[in-house]
Amino acid sequence: MSAGQAVAEAGAESRPRIVAALIRITGDWTLAEDCAQEALTLALERWPRDGVPANPGGWLMTVARNRAIDVLRRATVERRKLEELAMLSSAPGPVAEEGVVDDRLRLIFTCCHPALPLEARVALTLRTIAGVPTGDIARAFLVTESTMARRLTRAKTRIADAGIPYRVPVGSALAERLPGVLAVLYLLFTRGYDADGDAAFADEAIRLARLLDRLMPGEPEIRALLALFLLQHSRRAARRDDAGELRTLDQQDRSRWDRAAIAEALALLPSTGGQYALQARIAACHVRTPADWPAIAALYDELARLLPSPVVALNRAVAHGYAFGPDTGLSLLAAARAGGALDGYPYAMAAEADLTARAGFAGRAVALFEQAAAAAHSEPERRALLARADELNGRA
Repeated sequence: MSAGQAVAEAGAESRPRIVAALIRITGDWTLAEDCAQEALTLALERWPRDGVPANPGGWLMTVARNRAIDVLRRATVERRKLEELAMLSSAPGPVAEEGVVDDRLRLIFTCCHPALPLEARVALTLRTIAGVPTGDIARAFLVTESTMARRLTRAKTRIADAGIPYRVPVGSALAERLPGVLAVLYLLFTRGYDADGDAAFADEAIRLARLLDRLMPGEPEIRALLALFLLQHSRRAARRDDAGELRTLDQQDRSRWDRAAIAEALALLPSTGGQYALQARIAACHVRTPADWPAIAALYDELARLLPSPVVALNRAVAHGYAFGPDTGLSLLAAARAGGALDGYPYAMAAEADLTARAGFAGRAVALFEQAAAAAHSEPERRALLARADELNGRA
């Protein structure tokens, strides 16, 4: 592995912990982010020359901490903050790791404070916790990068001006803030699970979900979300073949699934609950051989009533197509697309292509797979869709 790759991997893993720890101590978001970035910049300069350190994350934490100390000392900030910063260990053990993870959890609750607009909560968490570039967040929200940068700055200023505490709330405030935090963890996991996603984000979402479960034991939606993460993540090693190409669920080598994660998820899975419980129960149906499509379709019926959205309607159409035949699926898919919300959405095109192929119209399906490939969000997805088109062409 090159030094540049080592810096990239260490940054993805350690940056959120460094930023969270420095924000806790200094209360200064900009300082924390700047010091973390300076540590990564210095690593790019030194690691190719001196070699990758044995503990890359600890090295980055030490450099960022020392930079923060220098800045605070020059600004003559109170000694207490300097003393607390100096206590940050450069070699995290089990206890230190737990404290750092807790910093990230506190930071998520801060980002998800109801005083901030929902869009700002999500954007700020993605930027601060996941390290998602501002430009990528801007594209997700369909705004310019400069606009998103201003929104992030306003959100940080609002936190400082309103004196929003940097802590996990208690009592009724904890229950009120929980849905927003769960939604952000879901987005964090999804970013790590996407075709081109960094697994570190998914791992981080799982760690934080475990911490939440310990904080609020017995809360069904937390356990459901953790179960959903584990079920999805259990298949990560099988999502690509030996050549690195994406494999659909029915093409995956199930011997590569993480059976321990599946067993843990099934033990956590609540029999009732909200949207995450339903999604986790759907994921659990997929681990059976063969998948129980009628049960999956019924669960999507429930989810569509609880959480009506174009994407849920799309997935419901696919489930009904596999449970009751492609014509049923195509009919439901047409209804889901009627409002135009799924126009240009590659997964809707791919679903229509798959159902059309199963209905026996190979030529039409090839064209749809090619359209979906042209709109795909990543190169691996594009190649997988074109492979489906080629396969159908070969059968013709």
